[in-house]
Amino acid sequence: MPGALVTGGTGKTGRTLVQLLRNAGVRTRVASRNPSAADPDAVRFDWNDPTTYGPALDGTDRVFLVPPVENVDPLPLVEPFLHQVQRAGVRRLVMLGSAIVLPNAPSAVEMAAQVQSQPGGVVLRASGFMQNFLRPHPLAEHIHRHGAIRTAAGDGKVGWVDARDIAASAAALLADQGTNARSDYLITGPHGMSYPQAAQIITAQTGRQVRMECVSEQEQAAAYRASGMPTEFADALAAVEHRIKEGREDQVSTAVLQLTGRPPRAFSEFITDHAYEWTQ
Repeated sequence: MPGALVTGGTGKTGRTLVQLLRNAGVRTRVASRNPSAADPDAVRFDWNDPTTYGPALDGTDRVFLVPPVENVDPLPLVEPFLHQVQRAGVRRLVMLGSAIVLPNAPSAVEMAAQVQSQPGGVVLRASGFMQNFLRPHPLAEHIHRHGAIRTAAGDGKVGWVDARDIAASAAALLADQGTNARSDYLITGPHGMSYPQAAQIITAQTGRQVRMECVSEQEQAAAYRASGMPTEFADALAAVEHRIKEGREDQVSTAVLQLTGRPPRAFSEFITDHAYEWTQ
């Protein structure tokens, strides 16, 4: 019986999506660069090795696509895979995109358009991940080491969303291919939230005192580079924080409710669920 291929199957969203699909009775193949020997449906998949594309797609009729991370121009890698997806006869393709488009990312719009042109092609444009507040993300590492959120975003708001809600939205589309889906969904949490508000919620719910450390865009880019991010990606990510400061990323939608039948988790619930992160 045909099943699903989940690229990025060991990542924040992929792990949860795999479990949801398997719980729904969908045979699900977990694609990653280092597949688990303990999972018979784990398969090697490497964006830099096109020979892994065909075997990963073999026997699947639906695909969850996570483009290469920390890459401002992923289309040259993704495009050959999309051609193979089409040749394989995939009937539902769901791509994890971003509601926040990186500056100097010329192929982001084109990549989304190519996905949407595929049979059953859907783009989930996810807002900022709440999981960024968990280690090993640089945001979370700085909180744990220095008790501060370092940002160039000021009081600007983002519709932060839990990766579990992104996974549930994707599962709704992939488990039931008969779903009358649109080609584009903005996936956010229930409301916009600024970094100062996040600091207040973490402090109130965990007792861990978290302060704000406001820096310039240039200082933030340097910090991201120091954390190991590629230079071009680090610079683009810092530039996004300037856009947030200007209020250009304050977007909220009801797509999670529409797709899953329940509202997205609030940040306060996310912090409660991960209380262990703040007591270690």
